[in-house]
Amino acid sequence: MKKIGIVGATGYTGVELLRLLAMHPGVEVSFVTSRSNAGTRVDAMFPNLRGHCDCLFSDPSDDAMADCDLVFFATPNGVAMKQVPQLLKAGVKVIDLAADFRIKDVDVWQEWYGMTHACPELLETAVYGLPEMFRDEVRGAQLVANPGCYPTAVTLGLLPLIESGKVDLENLIADTKSGISGAGRQPNLANIYSEAGESFKAYATSGHRHQPEIVQTLNAVAGTDVDLTFSPHLLPIIRGIHATLYTRDDQSLDLQSLYEERYKDERFVDILPAGSQPETRSVKGSNMCRIAMHRPGNGSRIIVLSVIDNVVKGAAGQAIQNMNLMLGFDEAEALRHPGMLP
Repeated sequence: MKKIGIVGATGYTGVELLRLLAMHPGVEVSFVTSRSNAGTRVDAMFPNLRGHCDCLFSDPSDDAMADCDLVFFATPNGVAMKQVPQLLKAGVKVIDLAADFRIKDVDVWQEWYGMTHACPELLETAVYGLPEMFRDEVRGAQLVANPGCYPTAVTLGLLPLIESGKVDLENLIADTKSGISGAGRQPNLANIYSEAGESFKAYATSGHRHQPEIVQTLNAVAGTDVDLTFSPHLLPIIRGIHATLYTRDDQSLDLQSLYEERYKDERFVDILPAGSQPETRSVKGSNMCRIAMHRPGNGSRIIVLSVIDNVVKGAAGQAIQNMNLMLGFDEAEALRHPGMLP
């Protein structure tokens, strides 16, 4: 039985980690931290976990963390980087669900996140935790940077096209939409339901932190710089990301065959039949990414539709997928359940 710790478990990502790990036969959550809620039962805050989690929230403790096989950081940006070096020295594996280790260039990271990085020497060795690209590296990793939700949907949607070498890399467009839970659990006037409900808007149009994360990965695949227009929007739903992706080719690609071949062995990428329109509700609560491709008018324009649950495949589920690889479990352990309807 592997001992697991969760630092910062009072947000949506933290409680989703707890929900999914409760179904994992090979792990035991040994501690769950929250400074402001220390001593409180976890299931008193999250009653959906009654009968599944007997933990109390506790203060973060280096000794408790060092006794774990793996620690998840479900904390705000800038927290994990202050504690990870000591954990790695103690032989503990770490998965950071924030952005502290996602971007390799420290200057780019500091520009987008507005703080000095506490351990830039770890940026190069941290493994980007997108298993569909870096499965072997994740298996041997001590430190995994769990991808962002938008980058997961966009990268999986564009990956086969970029790998083909036959699309216009100077005209990539990612028109993306996220449910309100993507903004986190902390109160924010713009995200309360009476403000966000029955409305639809773009945000961060002049620049979003996930842009350099996506571009970094696509550049590595393409072997050159890509030009990506990334435009996020807020949907009046709780969970879900829908990415509508645009590019062009010379009309030589068989899109259905290309995607089916690329993802034929991936358990959490579902290529839908030709002509399909994936819905966010079909992946709600699941670790699945569903993708469909279209070529309007049989022309050169390609449209790819990619949907995920931002809290599962976009955060906690993907983190557990990475944990399974790092600790030698079946990659799908605790993640086999289908989405929820309605």
